[in-house]
Amino acid sequence: MLFEVWAPDADSVGLRLSGELRAMGRDPGRDGWWTAEAEASDGDRYGFVLGGDGSGNGGDGSGGDGADPRVLPDPRSRRQPDGPDGESAVVDHSLFEWRSDWAGRGLPGAVLYELHIGTYTAEGTFDAAAARLEHLAELGITHVSLMPVCPFPGTHGWGYEGVSLWAVHEPYGGPEGLKRFVDTAHGLGLAVLLDVVHNHLGPSGNHLPAFGPYFTATHHTPWGAAVNLDAPGSDEVRAFLLGSALAWLRDYRLDGLRLDAVHALADGRALTFLEELSTAADALAAELGRPLPLIAESDLCDPRTTTPRESGGLGLHAQWNDDFHHSLHTALTGESQGYYADFAAAPLAAVAKTVTSAFFHNGTYSSFRGRTHGRPVDIARTPAHRFVGYAQTHDQIGNRALGDRLSATLSPGLLACAAALVLTGPFTPMLFMGEEWGARTPWQFFTDHTDPALAEAVRNGRRREFAAHGWAADDIPDPQDPATRNRSCLDWSEPSQEPHSRLHAWYRELIALRHALPDLRDPDLASVRTAHDEQARWLAYRRGDLRIAVNLGEKPATIPLGGGRRRGDGNRVVAAWEPVEAPGGDGLLHLPPESCVVLADG
Repeated sequence: MLFEVWAPDADSVGLRLSGELRAMGRDPGRDGWWTAEAEASDGDRYGFVLGGDGSGNGGDGSGGDGADPRVLPDPRSRRQPDGPDGESAVVDHSLFEWRSDWAGRGLPGAVLYELHIGTYTAEGTFDAAAARLEHLAELGITHVSLMPVCPFPGTHGWGYEGVSLWAVHEPYGGPEGLKRFVDTAHGLGLAVLLDVVHNHLGPSGNHLPAFGPYFTATHHTPWGAAVNLDAPGSDEVRAFLLGSALAWLRDYRLDGLRLDAVHALADGRALTFLEELSTAADALAAELGRPLPLIAESDLCDPRTTTPRESGGLGLHAQWNDDFHHSLHTALTGESQGYYADFAAAPLAAVAKTVTSAFFHNGTYSSFRGRTHGRPVDIARTPAHRFVGYAQTHDQIGNRALGDRLSATLSPGLLACAAALVLTGPFTPMLFMGEEWGARTPWQFFTDHTDPALAEAVRNGRRREFAAHGWAADDIPDPQDPATRNRSCLDWSEPSQEPHSRLHAWYRELIALRHALPDLRDPDLASVRTAHDEQARWLAYRRGDLRIAVNLGEKPATIPLGGGRRRGDGNRVVAAWEPVEAPGGDGLLHLPPESCVVLADG
């Protein structure tokens, strides 16, 4: 097989394969590339030895002074059996026998479910998670959105400090485990998306700088030097990232990617990396004959992110809508700190604005940022499914001091209202694992850094961050304590117990309605009509022949939905959290406290 590596600054490169070191030659057709042909089979260990890289290696890649050469993992490694610092292993993708004949599934009409392999079950493996996928199929989920699965030091972590962007975290089950998970999901009719991180790599186990200019000091990010997307050498870096993205979609039969924090991609080139990526993904989708959506996380409130390339946009297929989350969270909880301040003055008005305009910040002033922010969405031309709406995500739970979910403080009624607004709203809905039954387990920030200095820095940094907001250091969970991860694992005994089982049934009912009623999948944002009363704490909106009303207040609410009809000729109750009668001839809906209803005309 052909072994190849891009190492433009090396004087020589050696391939260490199954303990034997052999020289590699320069590729005359590709500047900076080194190649070697060698017999190898699935599972064989290998790595590269760089000469002239300042590491003490000699020009022949042998170590120079007689010392054992420093063997580095392949930047394009498909497997790291011993973690990011160990040798790579050959992976023969053709050996896996796929069982499911899968045609793919697009985003229109989808219901997403964000899942972290390491805490979805106590075992924290692909196989254990796959055994729980039937729960999601029965719930009505269409797409499972996996948090990152690239290798990172240690066993447990969120995955956003991953390295080896072509490989799979070994403690989860490695490449074979991911394939089994995807195959099981497809057999149940579930598409699988994967969260990928291109804006930074983990500080530990990251060997890319030894090979070439994968990072640049031209730009600085919260994680240090930026990934090199526009400085010298960036053509190859882009190709590295593009190749990794397409490999997930092709080799693992994944159905799309979630792109982490694309606003942090420092890219000054005329043709941006994201345009290149969306072009390549669309070409692969056409080749494979199945949809491969790219979903961005972006803080920019910029509709160009999902505007088609032919109309001057980046061509991504959807983006997370944090504005909807922030307005909904503020309306439910009353919190007003940090970025919630922008939504706290009139949270129900903010919810109403987002469900009709997508972004709350569409050129408005942001007190959190101290400037105007965002750009209006052309709601007449932009389908609503391009925006993902949610009440909870890994970020919005895990980045809280205690990792507390909404279920830690809200009543079952308010949780039901949150579900109604997410699952009957115009956006592509997404749940965070366990939300569907109001899980009481927190989801906290946890790490398993093997570098003691880094572990201490993360621990102290977390405490300093929340000390600035008035938290006592001892109250902040230690990310390195195994108990922090263990507390974050779902308790699968909860769904069968009250009050969780009732909430679970409500989620299942709402998702079934979304699949059954075309009005709930209508992508026309311009057709959504809203009404609200900030003081009485109710909000209602119309979607086609359906009306959705929520009462977040502690008192019954009387909501005017329009009169002039006899009882029985007007609205009928399709679904309700608490018993409620349809409006009479006066058009008044009397909704119990902390409750919600879905009504249909006729």
